[in-house]
Amino acid sequence: MPHITLPEGLPGITGPFAFRPETAKPMRALAEFLLRGPNTLSSADREIIATYTSSQNDCHFCQTSHGAAAAHHLGGPSELAGNFALIADIKRDFESAPISAKLKTLLNIAGHVQQGGKRVTTEDIARARKEGATDTEIHDTVLIAAAFCMYNRYVDGLATSAPRELEAYIPMGARMAHEGYVTPPVQSPAPHPDAVTV
Repeated sequence: MPHITLPEGLPGITGPFAFRPETAKPMRALAEFLLRGPNTLSSADREIIATYTSSQNDCHFCQTSHGAAAAHHLGGPSELAGNFALIADIKRDFESAPISAKLKTLLNIAGHVQQGGKRVTTEDIARARKEGATDTEIHDTVLIAAAFCMYNRYVDGLATSAPRELEAYIPMGARMAHEGYVTPPVQSPAPHPDAVTV
């Protein structure tokens, strides 16, 4: 049960976003730019970084919804089962997963950011550069991981509700992958009367 009174029927981060649209707007814009904006990293790779970070934070809603978005970016409906299996492999042990060497080095960096920013070493960065990662890709990996630590703690710090079954996240992932993060997926209810506005 959520720690505060959130709009009913809106799982995970969508409930707090509807409760406090003033803070939702910049958070949505950041997610849109980081995960779907112009970048040499594919949206699939960036969603995988977000998913992996969220899995390390044990945030069920974020790891499952962004894993679903990554699965949709990786291929069409006929490939979803295999894509979800790949996402599960990455969360379990990305070093042995069938992904690029560059993405493995970026996930290594993301994992260290999740543990604490100072855990990222010069060796981590050198390994990523050796596999072709650019300064912008390294920057964005660090920022995605840092941002998702915030999103994860926001979702779980308010004890938001989230479906447990994977099937509930398939349409959510499709919407995130194809429509993005800026526009709310549903008409947001009015903010709770206790919400402070500025």
